[in-house]
Amino acid sequence: MPQTMLGSYGPWAASWVGDDPPAFSFRRDAWTDVESWQPTARQRLLERLAPPDPGPVPDVTVNSHFTYEDLHVELLSWQPPAGPRAEAIFLKPAHAKGPLPGVLAFHDHGGKKYFGKRKIAQIAHEPHPMMRTHHTEFYGGVAWANQLARRGYAVLIPDAYAFGSRRVRLADVPETIRTGLPAETLETTAAIQAYDQWASEHESIMAKSLFCAGTTWPGVFFTEDQRALDILCRRDDVDAARVGCGGLSGGGLRTVLLGGIDPRIQCAVCAGMMTTWRDFLLNTAYTHTWMIYIPLLPPELDYPEILGLRVPLPTLVLNNSEDSLFTLSEMERADRILQQIYTKADAQDRYQSRFFPGPHKFDTDMQSMAFEWFDRWL
Repeated sequence: MPQTMLGSYGPWAASWVGDDPPAFSFRRDAWTDVESWQPTARQRLLERLAPPDPGPVPDVTVNSHFTYEDLHVELLSWQPPAGPRAEAIFLKPAHAKGPLPGVLAFHDHGGKKYFGKRKIAQIAHEPHPMMRTHHTEFYGGVAWANQLARRGYAVLIPDAYAFGSRRVRLADVPETIRTGLPAETLETTAAIQAYDQWASEHESIMAKSLFCAGTTWPGVFFTEDQRALDILCRRDDVDAARVGCGGLSGGGLRTVLLGGIDPRIQCAVCAGMMTTWRDFLLNTAYTHTWMIYIPLLPPELDYPEILGLRVPLPTLVLNNSEDSLFTLSEMERADRILQQIYTKADAQDRYQSRFFPGPHKFDTDMQSMAFEWFDRWL
């Protein structure tokens, strides 16, 4: 018997998912056209996500604006229904005129919750040393949101729920949960690393509490990212008919969710975040965050089929063949699933994927392909 994370229970649990297309899969013979399948499958996904009420579109405050190198920068904030104010960075070419195509740029997880938007954007000549290291490790040494903006895009980089400005503040939790850490986190490397370790351990509490409230972590992600999309699309300098999203890892997860559900996302790029529920179940859940899982969904839609809900809208998936977060055979299987969906919808030219050599990353070669995909469709 093969070894699995569940021991001898693995094959039994995997049999619930099975090899056949799940109940709401477009690959099933019962579904013959996108128009009848898509709203039904999306509705079931939303039922499983149980996203919280986002409230009205909030008022946005421009906290400051300035020019950094060749880019116009705005530091924005708004108040979600709960928790600290959400902050975001907006970038566009400094001398841009007329409405631009827009992109929601989603930062990664990376085991770092103290930081959010700064993981992929740079607005100071001397970024925090932890972010300089982060750019080198995962992004080929560049802030990719800046690089995309320079190509003529309006780019919004929001902090995700529980990251950056939206992180859980130690002062707001009981001392018994704080595990001896001070109420305030200084922006020193040692203090941030201590916070990130605490936040990693706090994830199970967060996930269990969200389940108790009747929602899910992916549902909260979707709600907050959809509000960020509203904010981007309402800007006078953005062409709301030409908007996309993309990101690595946790940013790829958010791309899967928002891109699969909201048709305003005309072009989606998921990097380093594509496999199957079977892979998570048997092999890789221990390498991943609580932020991925959607109870009861796997027998109804496989993980890649969430992104496939956007068919025939353009979709690019970028993988790394030595990515230790996933199993290569299941990444390849996820690719075949998406190919089947787009082929059945007669939209083969609107889906593309590529496997790059190396570990978990979104390096400059991958960015180049992503940017060309945005150029082609936006």
